[in-house]
Amino acid sequence: MPPLHIATFACDVTPPEDHPLCGGWITPVRGVDDPLKALGVVLLGAGKPVVLCAVDWTGIRNDAFRTWRAALADAAHTTPEHVSLHCVHPHNAPFADTGAEKLIAAANAPKSLDLRFFAECVKASAAALKTSLPKAVKFTHIGTGAADVKEVASNRRVLGDDGKVKFTRTSATKSKEARDAPEGLIDPKLRTLSFWDSDRAIAALHFYACHPMSYYGDGRVSADFCGLARQKFQDETKVFQVYFNGCGGNITAGKYNDGSKENRPVLRDRVYTAMAAAWKDAKRLEVKEWDWRFESVKLSPRKEPSFGEVESTKALNDEKSTAAKRNNAAYQIAWLKRKDTPIEVNCLDFGGKVFNLFLPGEAFVEYQLAALKMRADAVVNVASYGDDGPGYIPTAKAYLEGGYEPTVALAGPDSEDTLTTAMRKLLKAEGKP
Repeated sequence: MPPLHIATFACDVTPPEDHPLCGGWITPVRGVDDPLKALGVVLLGAGKPVVLCAVDWTGIRNDAFRTWRAALADAAHTTPEHVSLHCVHPHNAPFADTGAEKLIAAANAPKSLDLRFFAECVKASAAALKTSLPKAVKFTHIGTGAADVKEVASNRRVLGDDGKVKFTRTSATKSKEARDAPEGLIDPKLRTLSFWDSDRAIAALHFYACHPMSYYGDGRVSADFCGLARQKFQDETKVFQVYFNGCGGNITAGKYNDGSKENRPVLRDRVYTAMAAAWKDAKRLEVKEWDWRFESVKLSPRKEPSFGEVESTKALNDEKSTAAKRNNAAYQIAWLKRKDTPIEVNCLDFGGKVFNLFLPGEAFVEYQLAALKMRADAVVNVASYGDDGPGYIPTAKAYLEGGYEPTVALAGPDSEDTLTTAMRKLLKAEGKP
């Protein structure tokens, strides 16, 4: 085998008719507009194999995350800590927390996940990975490029003069006043990491921070505009493409999207245009090795009684309550049950020149911008939506500003210090300005 090589794998993970979507909070599957996929690459030849995988699902949490990650690790003959598993985060898609689903079933609450279907998807993706290994091809170079995505991302949290959240700009925002407000804090760049054998392109990974929903809740399964842009670019280039959602926890298309169906292809094409520009901008670097690092972190659970096991159990067992409230209570309990099991934050480092940082949960864009600042001397690509056990990961000050995300985040304000400390270590940013 050549010194460095790469395998690409893909499988279908589209849910069947009547399967719950977004954890059972919205209309279940009524049809399929476009299929959902699990897409990934396996890097071989520099120590243990590394697996990078993105799934067109809303989220994968706790036991579900560890089960899926372990299956991919076993198929790749590596350890789970060398697997980075992420979600693209469309909402007309499954949401997986197997521990929570077992609690939901015991309470006779509305189903959030078909456990048999989940197991089938895990098995299929592992089989696809295993089948890809004999087809691995050598790579000699990586490429890095970036381009602005125009008129897609906007900050969901519009603050008033008092420093509190005045508007919550959801993925589809109809309020003219909210849409007329400035974009707010975003990272406008889509960044692309590509793999090459000399001048032949093999695969590309894209990173961009934004909730990827144009509209949802109608039961029509879709990878939505980011997944559609990825597919359009792959169809055009004939090169394998993977899309990773960056730190888009507080970022939506709300300023530029009213939820009309006609706007989905518009948003798709804006992301696609940036992919094409980033691809054209690619600067190639010869590589002969990489360094894979991970830091284990524990994000402390919320301390408010409403997030505790007693109150959550009452909410879960309340037959008069909504599916969203009951199922969310199960997610809270599942998070509390795994609080002593750490989350791995990962980094793929190509010679101190190109860093690829992989984060858990729905991290706020501030984490991504902090990573870029930590290593302003290098290329930094950031993916979030890994282990989604904690849900949203706001900044500490966001809990004081109010708004939607801090009301449902399962980890507390001290998560910011914990996560940024791990980021700094992984990026080897100690002593950097």
